[in-house]
Amino acid sequence: MAHHEEHNEHLTHEQLKFKEHTERGANFIKIDLFRSAREEFKAALDYKPGDQHCLAQIDVMNANIARDRKTVLIIAPLVILGIIAVALLS
Repeated sequence: MAHHEEHNEHLTHEQLKFKEHTERGANFIKIDLFRSAREEFKAALDYKPGDQHCLAQIDVMNANIARDRKTVLIIAPLVILGIIAVALLS
């Protein structure tokens, strides 16, 4: 832990904030919180505009969000039909 703190004390405020946002974004990805991750990478761009890693991560998060939205739009009607079928058969 001390080594981590020593490394951070040499960073400027902007570098530290950029690092915090990108690390938080990476942690959100690990738990599939893609919208939150996307917002963290967008916030990181405030401290390092045009950063290619952040821009790429935002693109990946947008793709993940779109994929998840499509999955929900396919599965939700099937679940509803299943509930209706069970209700009608009862």
